[in-house]
Formats: sequence, structure tokens, C-alpha cells
Amino acid sequence: AARSRSLFLWDDGHPMRFYLRPGLAKLRLAPLVLAGGGRLCRVQEPGAVLLAQPGEVAPDGAVSTEYVAECVKRNQRLPLEPFLLTARGRLAFTEAEDAALLQAVRGQGTVRVSGRALWIELERSGLTRHSWQAMRDRYLRHLLPRLWEPPQTEDPTQIRGLFAAANREFESTESESDSSDVAELSTQDGVRRSPGETASELKTGPEDTAFPDIQLQRQEGPQSTCSFSSVVGQVIKTMEHFMEKFAVDLHTVTQAFLKNSGDVEDTSYFLQTGQRLDGYPVWSREDDLELQKDDEHVRNKLIAKFGAENVAKRIVFRES
Repeated sequence: AARSRSLFLWDDGHPMRFYLRPGLAKLRLAPLVLAGGGRLCRVQEPGAVLLAQPGEVAPDGAVSTEYVAECVKRNQRLPLEPFLLTARGRLAFTEAEDAALLQAVRGQGTVRVSGRALWIELERSGLTRHSWQAMRDRYLRHLLPRLWEPPQTEDPTQIRGLFAAANREFESTESESDSSDVAELSTQDGVRRSPGETASELKTGPEDTAFPDIQLQRQEGPQSTCSFSSVVGQVIKTMEHFMEKFAVDLHTVTQAFLKNSGDVEDTSYFLQTGQRLDGYPVWSREDDLELQKDDEHVRNKLIAKFGAENVAKRIVFRES
């Protein structure tokens, strides 16, 4: 189709005015702006659209030079908002791009999220208008913290509801990336550490027994609402800590707890390495189905796979 000669006209028919500092970018864009009915200002005038190249320091309200190129490419005048630059000259993320990032990252393993491969794939797929570095930075620094908002009241039903929802998903399907994550997972500094070294780092005081405490409270009955609320508060802090430490969302943390029978230390080690601290495998849906069978031979197979203590803990965890 022929390029529109009214591409850079406002709705009232007046030409859009642009200001861009002299340079190669201006020489390249000037013919495009003029051909589309726009005007270029020699100095920055009130009401003129201030153009700046992505990456350069720009004042608030500056628009990326990509705006002009994209309008010409699509042969239509686009809204300015998606092309606004931040104070550091970065292209601002739109709500639609944030939503696309959250959807694309959901269910990915720890290493995939904190590494480069996933984000390079998303850049190549054209998920957003941003580089893979910008998308990773946006997710880890801005979107991930929003995924966890501690409840205003430490209501035990909120924690139970959270695990109920995660458990339903655990029972229906498991992440296809689990096997690859186990092979790839390493410490954040890229250095593998021995189980002994990692275990010593995972000691976090009272948080190590947060979930056993909840189980104990349920067995003993409603003795003290304040005491139970305090335990739930510990659980919330533990999960929030894991999300921040391992750069994962709430869904990933709850799934990790389910696979490790609610043990805090085992869950932390699993999120860091993709393996259990004691060397046994993590529990799967298929293992739980086997566990439900009243068959001594099957039970012995599970004991050989997980150890008698782990099987006993799993039974108590599933019943709770």
C-alpha cells in the first residue's frame, strides 16, 4: 500500500511536531516525518514530541525514535504511550507486555528464569519490543516482587487455600521442565557446592521447623489462636524469603514444598540445586498414587526408593 501522507497528523488535522537533537538519527528520520505530514523543530518547542534514541539519557516524557519507524512500518499513526522512555532512556513496558512476560515465565524453573536462554528465546519470538536483558530485568526487579503480597491478616485458611490450589495442580500435572531443571540447577554464583556446604547455609533458625509446627498445631487442636497465627506468619515469611532468594514466583515455591513434603530445609536445597538434601528423589504424583495403595509390595518399593523415614513423613504430610 502507498505510504500515507497524513501519517503524522493529529486527529484535528494539525501536523505533529517533533524535536530530535541533530545527528545521524535526525538525518535518517527527517524524510520519514516530512513524508508523513509531520514537522521537525529546530529547537525544543512546547507541545512538540521530544524524540530520543533508546539507551541515551532522556527526560521524562521523551518518546523513542522507534515510534517514527514503527508508524511508517505499519503505515498508521500509533499511540505515543507505548514508546515512552524512562529517565534512563529505556523503553517503558506496557501493561500488555507485563502480562505477556508473566504468562511466558509461569512454570519455568529457577535457572531458566535467572539465566539467559529463556529470555533470548523470548526476544527472538518477539514477545515484547524489548531486549532480553530488559525483559529479564523487568521481571526480576519489578514483576516478581508483585507476585507476592502477604495477606493483611495471618488467616490460616489463606495458607491452606494456597496449598490446596497448588496441590490440585500438582496432582493434575507436573512441570515438564522439572527434569531439565534438575540437570541445570546450580548456585546463583555458578559454583556447585557440596550438600554439606549448602546445608550449613540453609539453616535459618525457627523457619526450619515452620511447617512441622503447623502440623503439630493441627494435631493438638485449637489451643491458642495467637500461637497458630504466629506460626502461619513464619510460613509467610519463609515463602517470601524463598521467592526473593531464588527469584521464583509463589507458584514455584508452593510446588517445591509439595514435592518435599513441606520440609523447609529440603525445599530450600531443592530450589537451589534441583535435588534433595538427603540424595533421595522428590515426590511425584505417581509416587503418591502408589502410596495410596494398600499393598505391602508397593510400599516396600517406595521405602527402597525414598527411605522408610521419608515414606512415613510423606504419609503424615499427605494426610494433613
